[in-house]
Amino acid sequence: MMGYAGQLSLGHALYVGLGAYVAALLWVYFGVGPWLGVFAGILVAAAFGATIGWLGFRFGVEGVYFALLTIAFAEFTRIAFDHLGFAGGSGGLFIPYEERRLGEWWNLRGGQLLFYYGALLLAAGGVVLAAWLTRSRLGFHWLAVREDEIAARAVGIDVFRAKMMAVLISSAMTAVGGVFYAFYYNNLFPAQIFDIGRSIELILAPIVGGLGTVFGPVVGAFILTPLGEGLIAVTEKLGINAPGVKAVFYGLTLMAIISFRPAGVWPWLARLLGVGEKTP
Repeated sequence: MMGYAGQLSLGHALYVGLGAYVAALLWVYFGVGPWLGVFAGILVAAAFGATIGWLGFRFGVEGVYFALLTIAFAEFTRIAFDHLGFAGGSGGLFIPYEERRLGEWWNLRGGQLLFYYGALLLAAGGVVLAAWLTRSRLGFHWLAVREDEIAARAVGIDVFRAKMMAVLISSAMTAVGGVFYAFYYNNLFPAQIFDIGRSIELILAPIVGGLGTVFGPVVGAFILTPLGEGLIAVTEKLGINAPGVKAVFYGLTLMAIISFRPAGVWPWLARLLGVGEKTP
């Protein structure tokens, strides 16, 4: 949405939460496994994305105002789930532990190794899909819209359709991550999964790695996640009570990237390695 279509979203936690809750509820109440529940999660998240996109793009809500619209929807949904009894309300929804289902990889009921390879497969699939999209006709439409929306419209590009496709694909992919999240942690709390902090974490990796590149978000994640988690482990080991240290670290990292590598780490690293990927 941001790197190629130029649409800033600060409410992607909405799609994480919707994918997670829909799949978890289908499992808890109807016994529908995550490999089927993920499609329902995608449909619900895409419907919300379509609503946000239609409201924003049809009425000319752009830039920071579109970002505020995405935050508003995420907060509205968080408050709603706080009061939905069948979803556990503010007390949370818990996926019950069932010993007989251990080892059912098709239901994401297994150990750390299962989730590791599942996450690796999803990440690789996301990179391949992003690479294919950026080289497609739709990808070039996104770039045209990002660079000059008026010029894109003048040469016959359906700007509204291009933006809507970006929102739909982005929300659907994020919902898949939400399903994985639900079955990994086995508990969901609206205040956590719909929190704006989660949306910021999602967008930081592409910014640090390099917006508008295929491998930039991957590099950004490899930088932020180990360093952030390592910092928390070090403070805990030293007995330092610093609950906001991860957020401070992310903020300092973002300022450093903006100051020294405004295009992100990956374009600079690509030049050093001679691999040739450029920021469009």
